[in-house]
Amino acid sequence: MTSRRDFIKRSASFAGAVPLVAPSLAGLVACSRGVRSGSGGAVRNAGLGDGGYGPLRPAGPELALPEGFSYTVISRAGQPMADGRPTPNAFDGMATFALPNGNVRLIRNHENRDSSRTATPKGDASKAYDPKAGGGTTSLEVRIDADGGCTLVRDFVSLSGTIINCAGGPTPWGTWLTCEESTEGLRDGWTKNHGYIFEVPASAESEVSTEPLIAMGRFIHEAVAVDPETGIVYETEDRLISGFYRYIPKTRGVLRDGGLLQMLAVRGRPNYDTADGQRVGEVLPVIWVDIRTPNPDYTWEDTGAVFAQGFDQGGARFSRLEGCWYGGPRDRSIYFHATNGGDAKCGQVWEYRPTAPDGGGLRLVFESPSREVLDYPDNITVSPRGGIVICEDGAGEQHIRGLTPGGAIFDFAKNLLNNDEFAGACFSPNGRVLFLNIMGSTLDSGPSMGVTLAIRGPWERGAF
Repeated sequence: MTSRRDFIKRSASFAGAVPLVAPSLAGLVACSRGVRSGSGGAVRNAGLGDGGYGPLRPAGPELALPEGFSYTVISRAGQPMADGRPTPNAFDGMATFALPNGNVRLIRNHENRDSSRTATPKGDASKAYDPKAGGGTTSLEVRIDADGGCTLVRDFVSLSGTIINCAGGPTPWGTWLTCEESTEGLRDGWTKNHGYIFEVPASAESEVSTEPLIAMGRFIHEAVAVDPETGIVYETEDRLISGFYRYIPKTRGVLRDGGLLQMLAVRGRPNYDTADGQRVGEVLPVIWVDIRTPNPDYTWEDTGAVFAQGFDQGGARFSRLEGCWYGGPRDRSIYFHATNGGDAKCGQVWEYRPTAPDGGGLRLVFESPSREVLDYPDNITVSPRGGIVICEDGAGEQHIRGLTPGGAIFDFAKNLLNNDEFAGACFSPNGRVLFLNIMGSTLDSGPSMGVTLAIRGPWERGAF
């Protein structure tokens, strides 16, 4: 754990730390401080030259992109992998890692939602956490050519026996944390209890056998983000009424050694409800309350036993938290989505910035006033150039949206293939390629097949 003195040395006060923030993300807040995001004129669109990339046009059968951008399909559900197994469907969260040979490792979640009666295992039953379960992760090795084109080198199941692997997040020690978005278990016909986080090394060249990180909590997980300065892991919860959590490990970088799970609360305002009536840029001082039983036994039809512990101590409530990402070394904020939050119930982008071991500041970065502007933000990533990349999971047409340094929003991609959600947006370590998933069906019997794409183009023209 980081001492209070070391922490404060590395973190200026919240109000005085603006010069340390990456210019793009500081601008997201500064441009609209104190303005209700749903009020007239507060939401601005960014065109070409203002941080956006201009109008979208078909770049292939799967995507519409701005002029100058192109993409390659590197993986499709059902195609044979290097390990001889078919590529599982339901592509969700994803991250990239640099490999020693110069190639890139992608680790990809599979949000399989088949029940214990219908699920089909995707990997080696002897290595699976729950041999009945149909979710897990696959790992891909990708070569990036000089022109930015991408070629799949090999792919394989890297974790099996989990369920509803939704999102997760990368760690600074070279692993992927994959999150189960369900608290089903023995009572539901599985051979193990679920609702946990699992760790997959980026260096693994075959399927790993791993146990859940129990101390990180058993709840409806969505995504995580790790602060590399402290080793603290931030976690989101995908319930309509949800909490924002952090896990302080006993041993930095060794999550299996155990640690302390806590839930965010707003200082002096117990049970603060962020769902509506919020002001963009307003700083809410934050404290953390302990979760004393992070691994509850769900013996009743309830998915909120962890949330209830924090709420009983004054914890804040959010409206369906999903994507979560670390802002980078110049910023050190954690950005996350409340998919159903806001006056219009169309989504919010929040920022948490730690300023001391026991607290920090929470502020609303952006709130959608309508589904035409932003419709249910889900996965999130922060570009190496400082912009925020937002994957939609709304009704009808699906887009990738972006937020610029000035807080303006723009369209970057549109799904032409179907109405499946975008997921797994992440940049290559060198920032030249944006990898992206179109999810596909979450049941093995579903008709839609997931796709992983690699996008390249003139990033320097805009905020990404």
